[in-house]
Amino acid sequence: MSTAVILGVMVLTSYLLGSIPTGYWVAKHLRGIDIRDHGSGSTGATNVLRVVGKGAGLFTFVVDVLKGTVAVVAARWSLAQPWSTVPPAWGDYCLLAIALVAVVGHSKPIWLGWRGGKSVATSLGVLLALNWPTGLVTFGVFLVVLALSRIVSLGSILAALSLPLWFWWFTGSLPFVGFSILASAFVIWRHQSNIQRLIAGTEPRLGGRSGNSAADLN
Repeated sequence: MSTAVILGVMVLTSYLLGSIPTGYWVAKHLRGIDIRDHGSGSTGATNVLRVVGKGAGLFTFVVDVLKGTVAVVAARWSLAQPWSTVPPAWGDYCLLAIALVAVVGHSKPIWLGWRGGKSVATSLGVLLALNWPTGLVTFGVFLVVLALSRIVSLGSILAALSLPLWFWWFTGSLPFVGFSILASAFVIWRHQSNIQRLIAGTEPRLGGRSGNSAADLN
């Protein structure tokens, strides 16, 4: 099997895993609604929590984390198999590219007309699979900011901004740092409307009244 075919299959698999519309399916099953027509319009865990309930939000978050983890674990396993013709020198770069595809897949799912979430939970799953200390510390930054501010989007943005530092600290790998910069930029770009509301002082806090400006965990 050619290298191009192997990489193509891994990229497609990663995208399909990342694009599984967990929040959409949960809301459809439990409430019979299209979650994109409610709250922030995102399929993310926080919007599901606000619109459907805590259990649904937690389930969505866990599954979306697992999507990212499974995508990276499957790619790493495939690259290590005897039948893989991918040169070892390409290993990290291929793995990181495949991981990034899973992150993008969550935000741009083909099943929902490219309208998904903000990729934070799926990014966490990817980070835990790539380098678990980086994933845990980044999640810790998110939790600390959330505890102090009760603003999910602020925690997500600051955690994303800190990610390159943690990858450099724990791995010292330039490819991993490069990946973290791209992934962070994508997540922050997905939070443009949240950033505008943060500047205006109108971003809602967790536990506050649900509305069209709800932030999202993924």
